Amino acid sequence: MEPKFQPPSVHPINISKNTQKEPWFLALNPNGRIPVLVDRNRADFAVFETAAILLYLAQHYDAASKFAFDPATQADEYSRMLQWMFFAHGGIGPMQGQLNHFARFAPEDIPYAKKRYLDETKRLYGVLDIHLNGRDFLAGPERGTYSIADMNAFTWCAYPICRFHRQADPQGVL
Repeated sequence: MEPKFQPPSVHPINISKNTQKEPWFLALNPNGRIPVLVDRNRADFAVFETAAILLYLAQHYDAASKFAFDPATQADEYSRMLQWMFFAHGGIGPMQGQLNHFARFAPEDIPYAKKRYLDETKRLYGVLDIHLNGRDFLAGPERGTYSIADMNAFTWCAYPICRFHRQADPQGVL
């Protein structure tokens, strides 16, 4: 008998109350950050970090490779997908995170920090613009194929419409 698939459930984490720093959460993610996925279908296996979660879901639940490239048969595209995931995860996310901090939460106004992270965010978006010129998606042949690389980057690239970016970037460059 095949085990029953358990659909996902959402457990809200109140970061303003530091719920993510409570012992039960730190057992899931020692870094105490969101998001975390707990796979109820695989003995409550916990995965943290967005890119790792996307790769995990592709590995275990995308047998048809609809959202990722097969490393055995599409090795080059798989590598390109990983490169763009890591670009977003190691560049766009941290730089926008720092911009968000200095534009919204820093206890003092530090113009140098706001300018530095705004300029770096613009630079990274410029890299995306150049790469996507004539393409629809980050990885894949020709115009590209929608993949977890796009999912990983989109959450950051859709974010500049938020209020803090309008404050940090009043001319609307981003």
